[in-house]
Amino acid sequence: MCQHTPRCPSADSPDREAAAVLVAYPEQGWSLLCNALVLFEDTGELLPDGQIITPHRPLVATA
Repeated sequence: MCQHTPRCPSADSPDREAAAVLVAYPEQGWSLLCNALVLFEDTGELLPDGQIITPHRPLVATA
């Protein structure tokens, strides 16, 4: 799917979130990346094969 040089990381790469954004819908809370990954604003992900990656936003430490 990627036409960039250098190529975006594939959807199964550990750095898959670094792919370029193709379409962004911030009002709906998601973006479609160049590697066909759907990235949600809560850091959850939907991979091209339908696999769900749960949100992995860092926890905020409370004092």
